[in-house]
Amino acid sequence: MAHHLAVHSTCDPLILIVPGLNNSGPSHWQTLWQQERCDCQRVDLGMWDRPHRNTWVNKLNLAIRAADRPVVLVAHSLGCLAVAWWAQLEQPAPDGPVIGALLVAPPEVDFFPLDERIAGFAPTPAITLPFPSILAASHNDPYMGLRASRRLARVWGSSFADAGRIGHINASSDIGSWPFGQFLLEQVLAKTARRETDFVANENVGAPRPTERSALEQR
Repeated sequence: MAHHLAVHSTCDPLILIVPGLNNSGPSHWQTLWQQERCDCQRVDLGMWDRPHRNTWVNKLNLAIRAADRPVVLVAHSLGCLAVAWWAQLEQPAPDGPVIGALLVAPPEVDFFPLDERIAGFAPTPAITLPFPSILAASHNDPYMGLRASRRLARVWGSSFADAGRIGHINASSDIGSWPFGQFLLEQVLAKTARRETDFVANENVGAPRPTERSALEQR
C-alpha cells in the first residue's frame, strides 16, 4: 500500500475523519485514507453501535479544538449529521477552526429512517454551513434518495457531487480507497486555499495606507 511521505507543516489543514454508525471498518475508504495519508486523524466518537447526538457533537468539538492547525472534516453517513449539529450548536465564526468539509452519504433521519438508532439525530439541521463543503451522494443509497440529497446540499449551502450508483458509499460498495472521493477532497482543499487567499487579499485591500489613515485622522 502506497503511503504519502510528504511532511506537512502546521499551516496545512488536518483532515479529521468523522465516521458514521458502527464506525468505519478496515476496508472502508475512510480507514484506507487514514492509512495512506499522513494528514488524517480519526475522531473517536464512541458509542458506535448506539450513537448519542450530544455525545458525538461534544467529542467532535473536542477533536476540532485540540487540533493545532485548521481542520477539514471528512464525514460519512451519520457523521455528516454530527458535523451539521456541531455547526448549529457551536455556531462557529466564518474564520473558525473548520475551513471545509466533505460530507458523504448523509442518511435520512427525519422521516422513517432506515435504522432506528439514527433517529436521535433528527431533526436535520436546516442551516447554511459556515465553511465550504461538498456533499456527495449515490443514486441507489438506501439511507437517502438522490433527490433528497440534492435538496439537503442546497439547504447546507454545499456543492453537490453525483457519486454514481455505489450504494451507501461504504465498504460494501467495493470502491477501495474511492479515487473519486479523493478527487472531491482535493476540491475541498482547493476551495479552502482560495478562501484563505481571498481573506488575506481582502484584509490588505481594506487596510488604509499610512497616508490614507493620516488624511482620515486629520478630518
